[in-house]
Amino acid sequence: MLILTVNDLTIHYGGHTVFEGLGWQIGKGKKIGLVGANGVGKSTLFKLLAGDLKADGGTIWRHPGTTIGYMAQEPRLDPERTVLDEALDAVPPLRALERRLQALEEQMAQPEVYGDMDRLAQVMAEHERRLTEYEHAGGLTYRNRVVSTLRGFGFTESDLDLPCGVLSGGQKKLVDLTRLLVFQPDVLLLDEPDNHLDVEGKTFLERLIVDYPGTVVIISHDRYLLDIVAEEIAELEDGRIIVWPGNYSEYAFAKRQALLQQQKMFELQGREIERLRQAMFRIISFSSGGQNEKMIKRARNVEKRIERLKDDQVDKPILERKTMGLQFQMSTRGSDKVLEMTDVAKTFDGDEFIFEDIDLLIWQGERVGLVGPNGAGKSVLFRLVLGRDEPTWGSIKLGPSVNLTYYAQEHQTLDYDSTPLEQVRSVKPMYEREAFGYLGRFLFGFQKAQQQVKTLSGGEKARLQMAKLMLSPANFLLLDEPTNNLDIPSCEVLEDALQDFKGTTLIISHDRYFLDRLCTRIVELRDGKLVEYAGNYTYYQAKKREEAQAQALVTKRTPSSLNRPEAKVAQL
Repeated sequence: MLILTVNDLTIHYGGHTVFEGLGWQIGKGKKIGLVGANGVGKSTLFKLLAGDLKADGGTIWRHPGTTIGYMAQEPRLDPERTVLDEALDAVPPLRALERRLQALEEQMAQPEVYGDMDRLAQVMAEHERRLTEYEHAGGLTYRNRVVSTLRGFGFTESDLDLPCGVLSGGQKKLVDLTRLLVFQPDVLLLDEPDNHLDVEGKTFLERLIVDYPGTVVIISHDRYLLDIVAEEIAELEDGRIIVWPGNYSEYAFAKRQALLQQQKMFELQGREIERLRQAMFRIISFSSGGQNEKMIKRARNVEKRIERLKDDQVDKPILERKTMGLQFQMSTRGSDKVLEMTDVAKTFDGDEFIFEDIDLLIWQGERVGLVGPNGAGKSVLFRLVLGRDEPTWGSIKLGPSVNLTYYAQEHQTLDYDSTPLEQVRSVKPMYEREAFGYLGRFLFGFQKAQQQVKTLSGGEKARLQMAKLMLSPANFLLLDEPTNNLDIPSCEVLEDALQDFKGTTLIISHDRYFLDRLCTRIVELRDGKLVEYAGNYTYYQAKKREEAQAQALVTKRTPSSLNRPEAKVAQL
């Protein structure tokens, strides 16, 4: 059963056609991943489906009575309002009833109302009607549902009174998700809901989507997440949507196979057209320059066959689309021991430990993934390695011939008042023409290369940071969330470049697919301790499950304190 149907949809933006004649059918209860390169119009399509934007042409049919919940890429929260107040606005009609009831109760307490029996009766009658509406709409349990959902997302009682302006990006996403879950619309449109979430948050989100009773369409660059939640992948490319059954990995394989088959058919048709063309020329030549009518007729028949083939000709597939051109430079191989941390500790305000007793040894050529929940201290650890902060105690040693460079999660390595052209020339002197050509490899056109960095999108800032990294002859890379703001094709280019890099890499990332493909070792920072796992992310996950099962078994076998003999004695 279809719940949404898009017909011949067209939209223009700033003189540019985003898509034209777009068609798409969404089935009830489906879990769909919407993918495509940055800038193809995925977020625009969501705004059209949600009714936040009006199309220039075409129609969007919704099954009668269908409710749609839309979570924008950037949470739309009032920074002055509290977490609870914003979450309570999940169902606007119910919230409006709640406010009206409160206003009526305030009226009943006013002397001019309770002193006038007729007016009091009118107010009480309306209050009774509104209260009945509120009860039928589930209002009596509404506030409890909102609060329990927020607590399920990790918000404490004191957090509920915080203004939204002080929340982290991940917390704002969770408030937005709370509103949608309480609302329970028939269709959830989630635009990059996993941005700013740590691995635990992403795991929770995955369970939420899989268990959701309605339809979910999600835009995400997290291929691991799409592998788990998606039943089908809708790819927006070249202004049209193609639906592929299965999760992301199935889609990636099927698309590659389809492109190769299309290339084969294109080449076969091309050879057949050329064979017929040569046959036609031979017939014309044999007809003595067009004097033999019978041979000319045969030539015309061959020409018609060529035209029919051209009418049904397979389009030439684009096997490799334009992406960043990455290739890391390395001056020297560097020391065998790249980084050695011994008994390292760091305190916050000289009192509370962020972590302690940290030991870590990284050898040349290793690709190490540093994982852990938000707030565990991963970025603090990077600051210590970079020498931008000092450990409270312990030692941190870099190899004598180690040349280190750093990719910052928040793009702090960029000068926001300069231009991309100035940024790359500050790293390596080059002629202006050469700099323009170099930036072109990172998809910066002539105009973009001369804009101020602060006007660039998140993805463009990420590509500019990569462009600067490529000019550095480093043999040790510290990468803090390098795939944030990159679309999937750019992530894959970065993965390929890092696999070819002969130096050493230490990576903070919540991109599990990225870690799985790259890392030879995972180190987890949690509860102030560092634990190592000698494998990729899948290996790490398997070991974590084994540890959890072993702990559960120990807990099950251990009697509770109330059953211990000494506890019984104490009670007596």
